[in-house]
Amino acid sequence: MRNPNCDPLALTTAVNSLAVAIANQLDDDHLGLVGAILTQLGDTLETIAAQREICSR
Repeated sequence: MRNPNCDPLALTTAVNSLAVAIANQLDDDHLGLVGAILTQLGDTLETIAAQREICSR
């Protein structure tokens, strides 16, 4: 039985909806800045996760 909390389509829909909601509140300059900040945040979290995985071995 599938875990209902692990539906990738629901997750991507939620992320898309959040992006649209944020974009509607920002002008183009601020939207670009927020996008860059969130990209850096995601990359940093991935780096931390990878390091934790390697260090736990």
